[in-house]
Amino acid sequence: MNVKVSVVVPVHNPGDGADTCIRSVLEQSMASDEYEVIFADDGSDDGIQQRLDAVAAVRSNVRVLHLTPTGSPMRGRNVALVVARGEYVYMMGQTDRLERTALEKMYERAVETEADILIGRLVNDQAPPSTIFDANRERADIVKDRLLSLLTPHKLFRRAFLDAEALNFADPGGRLAEQAFVVRAYLRAKVITILADQVCCHVEEQPEPPADPYVWAAELRELLDIIDGEVPEGRQRDRMYAHWFRTAVLRRLGGAEFVSSARNRAAVFTTLREVAVQRFPQRLDHYVPVHLRARAALLRAGRLDQLLVLDKAMRGTRLRADLQEVLWDDGVFTMGLTVEIMQADGTPIRFLPHGEDGLLWEPPVPLDGIRLPPELADVGQAASRARLEVYIRHSGTGVVYFLPVSCSMTRIRQRDGVKVRLQVTGTARLDVNSAALGRPLSPGRWEIHVRMYAGTHKARTRVTGSPLNCTGTLADYSKRLVIPWWSDQGELGICVEPRSFSESIVLVSPGTTITQQRGHVFVVVPVPYVPPSGGPPAELVLRRPTGREREVCVPALVEPGVPGELAGRLIAKVPVRRVRGEGFLTPGDWSPFLRVDDQEVGLRFTVEMRRGGRVEIRESTAARNPGPWYSALRRVGLWIPGARGTVRAIRTVRRRYQDVS
Repeated sequence: MNVKVSVVVPVHNPGDGADTCIRSVLEQSMASDEYEVIFADDGSDDGIQQRLDAVAAVRSNVRVLHLTPTGSPMRGRNVALVVARGEYVYMMGQTDRLERTALEKMYERAVETEADILIGRLVNDQAPPSTIFDANRERADIVKDRLLSLLTPHKLFRRAFLDAEALNFADPGGRLAEQAFVVRAYLRAKVITILADQVCCHVEEQPEPPADPYVWAAELRELLDIIDGEVPEGRQRDRMYAHWFRTAVLRRLGGAEFVSSARNRAAVFTTLREVAVQRFPQRLDHYVPVHLRARAALLRAGRLDQLLVLDKAMRGTRLRADLQEVLWDDGVFTMGLTVEIMQADGTPIRFLPHGEDGLLWEPPVPLDGIRLPPELADVGQAASRARLEVYIRHSGTGVVYFLPVSCSMTRIRQRDGVKVRLQVTGTARLDVNSAALGRPLSPGRWEIHVRMYAGTHKARTRVTGSPLNCTGTLADYSKRLVIPWWSDQGELGICVEPRSFSESIVLVSPGTTITQQRGHVFVVVPVPYVPPSGGPPAELVLRRPTGREREVCVPALVEPGVPGELAGRLIAKVPVRRVRGEGFLTPGDWSPFLRVDDQEVGLRFTVEMRRGGRVEIRESTAARNPGPWYSALRRVGLWIPGARGTVRAIRTVRRRYQDVS
């Protein structure tokens, strides 16, 4: 049978980091005689060679190439492409992980669309989510579909296409040489297909090694030469040039690494300035954010000193996303948001009105001798196109999906009557039954993030706010429980199918309130959803962890709410006393637990009773039950001579006892 897919994995001293990758490529749903795996080892000396040879000895579809070390994965990829037998070739890194059905799904889709290149959905926890995967596309456009934001080789390439175009990697080469391979392939491919509704590969971000500025500049020139040879002069070429002007030049002239590296900083600045003057004309500045236009002006003027001043002043610029409203609208979770970009000192960025609709951006600090002309400082037109992107991210798998959003930009005039702020308000809708590209969301906790493009900056953050609505509901046709939840930092999320009644209460417990009356207090914990049966019997347990452990346990009454409209309540009446007494809440901090079916879970708040008798609720992480009894002895051992050995002995005996039992 013909080989359908060849998987190419360059390897160099991965240690145990390659175990997940190896396991994932061997456990594919595609029949083993329909695909092959080629490991190209770049002279590793950590034992990986012997491990791979052992795998190849028992797996007929695995080959190992032993190469002399070059310090780059490029040669390994080139050699593997020469010997690959597959109709398609998929490239991945040594610490990446394929989903079990990835090769099968990608191959089927590539054959169906006659693709030269297929981009399967990637998951990368370290990188911002890409809008490339917001929908499937049979014929993707390089610029329109933002393919330049994904220039790693994690793609399925038709091998006949690579051979016909004589495509290979520069050897040796760095990250820009890798991008040059992908760009050439993009520009020469007849069909580029995007498979968005199938997670294919989990990418482990690797730290970028320090790049020699002269080598970086040489590789950048070669990449631009490729564009010159493939793309005629005009708007598309300018937009492609602007991508590398922003990512390969201007962004490298800021950040902690550039500022702290005084030894290498001058060489980076000088080299990139030469490239900018030669290859990046000033007309490209309109395609980059306004603060990078200022950086470009300083670069061309040779003002390294002012670049450092500007970078220091801009550091800490962030996005603030405030939650204004949370409600269920016919089973759809709806969020009202107000989003604004803030300066490092916590004040909003302000603009100076200019002309009829213009807005002039001013740097946060005066720049000696450098001032952007109005046509470059004016962000009015870009601000009018300001938009929000709201997406959800599974906290376990890292999978991301974008939500439908409607938004508008508002100009807010300051008290001085001169400058204005830009604030974007929007509404995002999360339909659990279709949010995963038309399919239901998988169970688990989903974080909610927001990203803003405001004409001046692009920034992202988590959605934050107090627990405005703790109501859960059942997804319409699937009848799965869905509830909002807040992290310990006040960040909003959605939980699909909580594992238990208790977990659903824990997730919303930061919304707990308290009512104090003479002789007792009522602790009211929100309950997102109460089953028709009324839920199991519950108790509220309060423990004081300091000193001799004390406990107050009271029954809790669960009152049902209205699903999707009104949260239920768990109400516990706790007796209080200002002086010490068993069974009473007394002055101090108390950790709360919910006991259901003889199982306890910690709630995410703290009950504090002051000496004057006032009782308050404080936000806190989930309480934990006290550790084993020897933990106190361990603390003593920190200051009593000879006690450390006793603690070690107790721990060893306990561990052996647990092992035996």
